[in-house]
Amino acid sequence: MIKIVTVENRKLEKEFVLFPFDLYKDCDYWVPPIIKEELEAMDRSKNPVFKNAEAEFYLAYNDGKVVGRIAAIVNWVEIEEQKKNKLRFGWYDTIDDVEVSKKLIEKVIEFGKKRKLNFIDGPVGFSNMDKAGLLIKGYDELNTMITWYHFPYQKKHLIQLGFKKLAEWVEYKIKIFSEEDAPEKVKKFAKIIQKRYELEVVNFKSTKQIIPYVDKMFELLNLTYSNLQTYVTIKQYQIDFYKEKFIKYIHPDFIKCLLDKEGNLIAFLITMPSFSRALKKINGKIGLLGYYHLFKAQNFNDRVSLYLIGVDPKYQNKGATAVLFNELQQTFNNRGIIEVETNPELVENKAIQAFWKNYESTLHKRRATFTKKIK
Repeated sequence: MIKIVTVENRKLEKEFVLFPFDLYKDCDYWVPPIIKEELEAMDRSKNPVFKNAEAEFYLAYNDGKVVGRIAAIVNWVEIEEQKKNKLRFGWYDTIDDVEVSKKLIEKVIEFGKKRKLNFIDGPVGFSNMDKAGLLIKGYDELNTMITWYHFPYQKKHLIQLGFKKLAEWVEYKIKIFSEEDAPEKVKKFAKIIQKRYELEVVNFKSTKQIIPYVDKMFELLNLTYSNLQTYVTIKQYQIDFYKEKFIKYIHPDFIKCLLDKEGNLIAFLITMPSFSRALKKINGKIGLLGYYHLFKAQNFNDRVSLYLIGVDPKYQNKGATAVLFNELQQTFNNRGIIEVETNPELVENKAIQAFWKNYESTLHKRRATFTKKIK
């Protein structure tokens, strides 16, 4: 018999975080998160998102063993800004038993009904800065540190339970050429655009140099994506939280900013060394050996992940991305980078996907959110 338990203490929080380590233990493609970071994300005293969000976490048991987990989330800023009574669900992992998924979803919907919410959407996190989307293609590919991995049956469970696909994201692998073989079209176009608009590329040599630009990057991020109906404004206290969470993974060489002739930030691009293989070795625990693997991945790596890109709407479709990527091309060549993996891009983002066609690229993963009305 399946029993659903609300996570209400530290012991259950650990069971919630550790369940995927059991579910995916024999999967070569699942990348473990850092256990400490997962626990902090659930901690109402540490994660500032709880200033504008509510959440409950649930575990499913069968014969005393954990067989599934899920989170019910409501982001009140999203509801106020978008005027949509939306219930979020995330951290959705189960064994291959649709009855487990059914019981977990029912518990989430019960949470939503109490708050008079009209529809359910997920899997997503608390905000746009968290992981989002159920993997629907690319089950034989490593996930990145900011994406979830899922088994194929989890999609089947949601469809069986009456969910329909809502948003969809794509992820690409991009081959990095030598400087000589890099696309001439991009190189020439980047030079023309930089000269035409008198743009200045900012390169960084230390993390300390990046810090003054971080808040400006988030301001630009809010500006870049504010027209998307799913985008929720990132508040300053969330910016401070994400800054602290991710700054240790950043390598200054892989961040580029673009300034206009007045010195205003008009575009930025953040890539990070790929930590997927290092995180597999660490298996969720940060110790001396863990720091060694992270350091090695950060400084001696031939693969990177494209994490975030922001472009002022006034400069969108004017070649700013080409200028930034052309600058990164030189950095990648100097550091022996041979491959870039993009993190999820909405399928409707045709401009950036058209840009990848200048390179040898492969669409290797898809993920989606699923939705249904709450009755």
